[in-house]
Amino acid sequence: MENNILIVYKSVTGFTRKYAESAAAELGCHCVEQKNVSPLDVPNGGTLVFGGRLHAGKLDGLKQALSLYRNSQAQRLVVFATGASPAGFEDITREMWKNNLGPELLDSVPHFYLPAGLRYDGMGFADRLMMRALHGFMRRKKDKTEYELQLQRMIAGSYDISSPEYLTPLLRLLRNGA
Repeated sequence: MENNILIVYKSVTGFTRKYAESAAAELGCHCVEQKNVSPLDVPNGGTLVFGGRLHAGKLDGLKQALSLYRNSQAQRLVVFATGASPAGFEDITREMWKNNLGPELLDSVPHFYLPAGLRYDGMGFADRLMMRALHGFMRRKKDKTEYELQLQRMIAGSYDISSPEYLTPLLRLLRNGA
């Protein structure tokens, strides 16, 4: 069992939890929901892995995860984000990481994007309303980019594009350098 790795996650619709639990099972390490963890739970000198969903371009729970890391004795932080966008939009993903991690962490914190999906029945009312408004806006928008066309199709309903293969780069890093 990898006792020097702790995976902490914040999940609303279940995708991030699913990835976190799968990674923990593969690595033989512990996995815990963010609201149930303290700095004392993080392995001394080990690796803290944080996973959260992208919500309006922001990594949900990242601020708390950074605080947990800074207040722990962990030697390393690794971050993953789950989202509704499929793999392949590297420019958009790169910009998202730049906006979330900032220049001070972008190069020093390994980070991964894991395509997941959209689950309307797991969202709160405000999030469902926001997504429906976005869908309406996208339907009316003229001269859409390829990404906007795909976004319009994607947010029309719930879907699951999560796959264990998306965990491979994260698992490789943790096995080789945790």
